[in-house]
Parts: sequence; C-alpha cells; structure tokens
Amino acid sequence: MSKTYDLRQKSIISITWPIFIEALFGMLIGTVDTMMLSSYSDEAVAAVGLANQILVVVGLIFGFVTVGTGVILNQWLGAGKLNDADIIGRAALTLNLIIGLIASVGLFIYADVFLSIFKVPDHVNVEGISYLSIVGSSVFITAINMTLGTILRCRGIVKEMMLISLALNVLHIFGNYLVLMEPFGLPNLGVEGVAASTWISRAIGMIAYLILCMRSLGSPLCLINPFRFQKRNLGLIFKLGIPSAGEHVSYNLSQVVITYLVTILGTTALTTKIYSQNLTSLVFIFSMAIGQGTQILVGHMIGANQKDTAYRSGLQSLKLALLISLAIGIFLYSLSGPLFGLFTNDTEIIQLGKQLMLFSILLEPARACNMVLISSLNAAGDVKFPVVVGLVSMWAISVPLAYVFGIVFHMGLVGIWLAFSIDEWVRAFMMLLRWKKRSWQNVDLLNSVK
Repeated sequence: MSKTYDLRQKSIISITWPIFIEALFGMLIGTVDTMMLSSYSDEAVAAVGLANQILVVVGLIFGFVTVGTGVILNQWLGAGKLNDADIIGRAALTLNLIIGLIASVGLFIYADVFLSIFKVPDHVNVEGISYLSIVGSSVFITAINMTLGTILRCRGIVKEMMLISLALNVLHIFGNYLVLMEPFGLPNLGVEGVAASTWISRAIGMIAYLILCMRSLGSPLCLINPFRFQKRNLGLIFKLGIPSAGEHVSYNLSQVVITYLVTILGTTALTTKIYSQNLTSLVFIFSMAIGQGTQILVGHMIGANQKDTAYRSGLQSLKLALLISLAIGIFLYSLSGPLFGLFTNDTEIIQLGKQLMLFSILLEPARACNMVLISSLNAAGDVKFPVVVGLVSMWAISVPLAYVFGIVFHMGLVGIWLAFSIDEWVRAFMMLLRWKKRSWQNVDLLNSVK
C-alpha cells in the first residue's frame, strides 16, 4: 500500500534548501574535477569541459522522461492518485534504463566522432576522447539516478537525497586525490583517472538511491516488461516530457554551437568560459533548486484543485529567485579575482573572467526568472509555450548575437555573455506574461488516467 504524500502545506524554503544543497554537491563534482585538473594542465580542463558539453546534451535525451514523469507525479500525488503514480514511476525507470544503455554504448564506441565537431587541437582532443568514452559509458547510471531522484523528490524526500549527494562528493574528491596527487607512491592517472573516479561515484550513488527507495516508498519499485508498457502512460509521458525537455534540449544545443564559437577565440577563451561557468554555477543551482521546489509545490496544489494558491506560489518563488540570484551575482563579482585565482595563475584568464562575472550580474537574475516560471508552467501541464519561445529566442537571438558580438564585432567572450543576457531577459518577459494570463489553468491532467 502506497504512503500518502501531502506537500501543499510546506513552504518553498523547506522544499528548496535540501534540493539546493543536493544540487550544489552534485555540481561540485564537476567543479572539483576542474579545480583538481587545473593543477594537471589547462588543456585537460578544456578537454573535460568539451566532453561534459556532450554529456549534458546526451543526458537530455533521456531527461525528457524524468521531466514528463515529474509533471505527472506532482499532480497525481497532490490528487491522491497514488497507485497510478507508482505505475508511472516504474514505467519511467524501465524506459530510461533502456535509453541510457543505448546512449552508454554509443558514447563508449563513438566518443571521437562526437568530439570531432569542436575541431580542437589534437592534444586536447585525445584527452577529451578518453574522458568521454569512460564517463559516457556510465550515462545509463545517470538515467537511473535521474529517474529515482524524480520519484523521491516529488514525494518530498529531499533531505535524504541531500545527504547522499554530500557523501558522494566526499568520495569523489578522495578518488580524484588518489588518481591526481600521487599519494602513497601511486601514479598520476590524469584525465582517465578522474573519469574512472566519476564512474565509480555515480555507481555508488545509484546503489544509495535504490536503498533509499526501498526504505521510503510504501510499495516496491521494480521494472516493467517493456513489451507490456501501457500506451496511455507512455503517451502521457511523451506528451508532457518531450515539449518540457525541449526547452532544455534547445538551450544546451545552442550552448554547444556557442562553445564552438568560443573555440574560434582560442584555448584561453574556452578555459575562461569553463572557469566562469563553474563559478556562476552557484547562482545556477540555486535557480534550478527553487525552480524544482516550485514545480513540486505548484504541481501538488494544482492536483488538489488549489489553482489560485498555485498562482500566488509561483509569483512568490519568482520574487525570491530574482532577489537572491542578484545578491549572489554581486557577491561573486566582488570576489572574482581571488576566485579565479583558485583555478589558474594566468592573468589574462583572470582579467577576462572578472569581466564575465560583471555581466553575470545582469544575466543570472533573468536565468532565475526563466527557471522558476518555466517550472511553474510545466507543473501545470502548459509545456508547449516555453519550448516554442525558447526555440525562437535561443536560435534567433542568442546564437546569432553571440556570433555578431563575439566574432564579427570582436567583443569576444564579453559579447557572447551580452547575447546570453538579451536572450534570457526576452524569454523571462514572455514567461511572466504567460503565467499572469493564467491560461494554464485550463489544462487537465487528472482525467487522463480515466
């Protein structure tokens, strides 16, 4: 018998802070890789950064399943449709395992093909291939972890996930220490060693999530025979997940194109971009956490037919995200010199990075607005509008302006950051208008299981 999960009385802070800490520790794995690899070589940092761009995009291939599943689970749990929620969770886990295994095999075999699109120097390309083939073979574990995380998070089981994330980061840092710092006379394994450390950390994380599911869920979580999938459930996951994830896919694909433009500017620009994004990830993960927390609460409220309360909750989260992201952006800029000094001694990279951090004060609040508003619209089942606006804005504004400002006008990375800011603010304005129009209140997911 399934447990009852009623999150409607919880505050956005009580839901968000464990998600924030969990996401912080999760993203710190990438930051730790960057910092520890920077002591090895800046070329290794560039190689891992390029490989991770591809891994993010590949992750979105099965990410649409978790996005759609999250929308469904939040509303159905809020409405008390617990058995239907359990069935959807098992279907999503099975589907993502299949997709993840296919992706893992493809990345392991064809890592060189994927990296060839960036046309980087050979010494960078070789290390990138090594990292991508090893870490890429583990994306099936990422697919499982994403699905289990969605199932747990939608039920408000967030503090336990935070503790798991903390433990995994400690383990990963220790693994990097063993392969890079040559303790006890061990050899320096470089990029390959860091990749292996990442693989092992992900596998242990999967085991921890599975144990948590067994202890926390009221019914056993198991796979479904893929030949017995219910077409109704798959159809609903695809209907919600593909458009919902489409905005994320479009964004990350545009980032791949822009990263290619950055490679034209040289290795210094590419390395600076990676260092800058590692620092601003603090703002990004807060925005992501409050977006996820808002989606959970809004989804549960809509499922319980409390749509006015859901509307006000979305606006309150928006104000909170805007103010805090602005404050963190200013704080990071004030410390940008010493922070970049943690990564490198190259004065050119440090000076360029400080300029990017100044522009991030303009960029990050807009990104926060988009994350909260898009999450709120997705929670309501209004999934098509964000992706349509995203496609138009990213490919008609962000990418063209990045090329014009960065390459044609010779503004370099500063011009590209300006293009990012214009794109994010245009979309934020459109999303706010959509939320206030309240047409999302006409979407009905609850009757889709009848």
